[in-house]
Amino acid sequence: MRKVHYLTVSILIIAMTATLFIMLSTTTSTGAVLNVQCDPESNVVDKMQGEAFKVKVTFKNTGNATGTWDVNVAFEGESNWNWKGTPQTLVLKPSKTTILTWTGNVPEEAKVDSTARLVVYFDDESAPQNWWINVLPSAELKIVGSEVS
Repeated sequence: MRKVHYLTVSILIIAMTATLFIMLSTTTSTGAVLNVQCDPESNVVDKMQGEAFKVKVTFKNTGNATGTWDVNVAFEGESNWNWKGTPQTLVLKPSKTTILTWTGNVPEEAKVDSTARLVVYFDDESAPQNWWINVLPSAELKIVGSEVS
């Protein structure tokens, strides 16, 4: 009985790890390579409502012919906010790379403590990335002193 339990748990852990790896992969189903760079180094970037952010995506043509793609990025949220970039056209020769940049602002109506995940879109594909924006409160109360007489 115990062996069956350990085997089941092991299979579950392997399946969850494989699923996570696939979800966080930077290679799309067509073989295009995506490399997304945000600051700071952690994968969660804290921003306040209305605060600006920048997204840089490095694209590489892994094929053997020049390709043209319509690309865009978006932050898709768990709650009440989403943000979509301005679409760009990308033309790349074989084995060449380029970096495209988008800038935006966290929506004013974004819920405090909500998060949104970066998704890269091109042609008919979407590639969720391992980057999130976490919305911080724009006003914070701090006690700076007290007195009792």
